[in-house]
Amino acid sequence: MDGSDIYKASSSLRENIRAMSTSAWRNSGMDLFSKSSREENDEEALKWAAIEKLPTFERLKKGLLFGSTGPSNEVNVGDLGMVDRKRLLDRLVNAADEDNEKFLLRLRNRIDRVGIELPTIEVKFEHLSVEADVDTGSRALPSLFNFYLGAFEGFLNLFHLLPNRKKHITILDDVSGILKPSRLTLLLGPPSSGKTTLLLALAGNLAKELQVSGKVTYNGHEFHEFVPKRTSAYIGQNDVHFGELTVRETLAFSSRFQGVGSRYEMLVELSRREKNANIKPDPDLDIYMKAAASNGQEASVVTDYTLKILGLDVCADTLVGNQMIRGISGGQKKRVTTGEMIVGPSKVLLMDEISTGLDSSTTFQIVNSMKHYVHILEGTALISLLQPAPETYALFDDIILLSDGKIVYEGPRENVLEFFESMGFKCPERKNVADFLQEVTSKKDQKQYWMTRDKPYRFVTANEFSNAYKSFHVGRRLANELETPYDKSKSHPAALTTEKYGLNTKELIKACFDREILLMKRNSFVFIFILIQLTIVALVTMTVFFRTNMHRRGIEDGGLYVGALFFGVNMVMFNGMVEIPMTITRLPVLYKQRDFFFYPTWAYALPTMFVKIPLSFLEAGIWTILTYYVIGFDPNIWRKLLVLDSCGGSDWLHFTLQFVLCSISEISQL
Repeated sequence: MDGSDIYKASSSLRENIRAMSTSAWRNSGMDLFSKSSREENDEEALKWAAIEKLPTFERLKKGLLFGSTGPSNEVNVGDLGMVDRKRLLDRLVNAADEDNEKFLLRLRNRIDRVGIELPTIEVKFEHLSVEADVDTGSRALPSLFNFYLGAFEGFLNLFHLLPNRKKHITILDDVSGILKPSRLTLLLGPPSSGKTTLLLALAGNLAKELQVSGKVTYNGHEFHEFVPKRTSAYIGQNDVHFGELTVRETLAFSSRFQGVGSRYEMLVELSRREKNANIKPDPDLDIYMKAAASNGQEASVVTDYTLKILGLDVCADTLVGNQMIRGISGGQKKRVTTGEMIVGPSKVLLMDEISTGLDSSTTFQIVNSMKHYVHILEGTALISLLQPAPETYALFDDIILLSDGKIVYEGPRENVLEFFESMGFKCPERKNVADFLQEVTSKKDQKQYWMTRDKPYRFVTANEFSNAYKSFHVGRRLANELETPYDKSKSHPAALTTEKYGLNTKELIKACFDREILLMKRNSFVFIFILIQLTIVALVTMTVFFRTNMHRRGIEDGGLYVGALFFGVNMVMFNGMVEIPMTITRLPVLYKQRDFFFYPTWAYALPTMFVKIPLSFLEAGIWTILTYYVIGFDPNIWRKLLVLDSCGGSDWLHFTLQFVLCSISEISQL
């Protein structure tokens, strides 16, 4: 009996016990759930009764929070402080490796006892092939010459004036399979076997330049019927983050952008059914679920929970860091990359080499947490690992083995060695099974596992393994399942996401503004240095163009005037170019989060422009105040206001044009 069957059996047992208990309590005329897990006093009962009388919208914002000592207090779940959230999670999940399963079981038990069905997703890919035309040798280098030469050759290829010199490669070759809910699947394969491409194909995130054929469906629905990038969460190998944010802030903004999905609708139905059945939930669990379903929070209990299960709570308030800022370690940064995506409401997790830079115990803890989530809350997960430890390997239910773009084996973990023994290869007793699976398809390492001594050894290719798997009993069963189409009517309405973004326009802009202001505060030294530099240059400029009165005696005086204005324009303009490297370093984060539909590009660009407007006014004001009268510009107040207005433009181009207009106006008076 595997892990998912055990959880189903325990759930069935709980249902039977609950039914017997309900009958007994009804016969005695007593309220079934009149007592909580805590010993309640009359005051707490009155507080809960007051909450139950509130309208649904208000009731979902209120809860009873127990402090370290004393009675419970009624709180607004959207305003929980850091101390309250920490105390709440310590009671729910004190030790991540021990209490996480108990917490998820309590969560599932609350959902089951009112008969709510959780949405599940079955991912099916049929005859999936991915091919590409690539440059080789020196032409593959990303140089300026190769870029223009490639563009020119592509133009000639359109008119068939030049043959295609690119090499055609096949990354995935006619692969098919099924990812089932409540099953944790391990994706194995040697480097360059196509693991990342398969994960990207299932997430709907393949590059447009690739040639893709075949079909990928979620619950029988193709990609054009929903938004796959928000239904699934792809966790890549590259750790791309804002180095100026802390670990907690990185996960908090990610959770905020992704939204709560269908959590709120499920909580509304859960609360309604519990109220009708006169069920009083556990106060701690109730507050957690209400807080997790609150949209647009700057700090969420889901963020703190994710930090705890990933072991990031010890560095939660440490900067992520980059090449210029000292931050967390490489292994912690890899866990931040994982946490950034799993804080969202996605039901399908596609995780690519999440163990890079992690020790075996940390990898085991993370995979074990994923196993509890998948089995108890019926999620769907495909995790790619390079060399998992035997303890980590034993956590998985199914195995997908890739080699040379072909699926060599897909099915239960218990049958994988049986398949290779039928092919004449046996795993030694003390050999790690995961290492054996990746070496048995290698031309260099395959011979040592040959067990049939009465037959001469010959190299068995990945194509031969793939064909033999189709006649294996696991392969035949999979083929039958692939031929059976998924009944779309059985798909839960909340399973697939049809909205492109997790927040509405107003909340998206607010979240982007909050993050941009925070980034500006973290880089305050740069902006202070810019102002100091501008002040020093303005003082030097005062000595160069020093005069108490700007004369109008001829062309030479006009030249001095234009020179002073031109130098001022250049200084203010080039002073702002210090921010260009900062903008460039943030582009990879923008591209990643934009592709995963955290926010559109315009929502990211607006704050970067408008937040800098006060700084532009300040820079222009400092320069004007220090240089205007000393250089000897006209003391007329209206002309001074005209110059100040020209200096306060939010756009440097607008600022330059205004200065030119001022120059023309002044020169015309000479």
